[in-house]
Amino acid sequence: MRVLVDADACPVKDEVYRVAERHGAQVTIVSNAWLRVPPGVERVVVDSGFDAADDWIAEHADARSVVVTADILLADRALKAGASVVAPSGRPFTTASIGSAIAVRAIMADLRAGGEQIGGPPPFSKADRSRFLQALDALLVRLARTG
Repeated sequence: MRVLVDADACPVKDEVYRVAERHGAQVTIVSNAWLRVPPGVERVVVDSGFDAADDWIAEHADARSVVVTADILLADRALKAGASVVAPSGRPFTTASIGSAIAVRAIMADLRAGGEQIGGPPPFSKADRSRFLQALDALLVRLARTG
């Protein structure tokens, strides 16, 4: 089992380390800049090219992977590779939900491009962190059972 983390703006890296260690899962932190990681955690620093971290994660994701990302397009690519995907807020991305998430993303982009003043996502909360811990734990348990 492996947890691939889209790490540049990920607020739950410490939580990933703890949960993955408890389940014996390998963690790979993928970023455009050097980040400090604990011993035993793999660090992959990609070039600063557009979507370089996403490309690396999508290429290495498979059915034994959990991908942690808030990026909807990366979530879609990881799901197509067979991975399980969860956002830092604890929101799971599934093959059943990804289409509507992509559609909402496109609508919001169109509104912003048209000059609409729309807010961003709500601030990251303790409840988000708690949901993430539960979701990651459940995904790793499921992966361990499918062995």
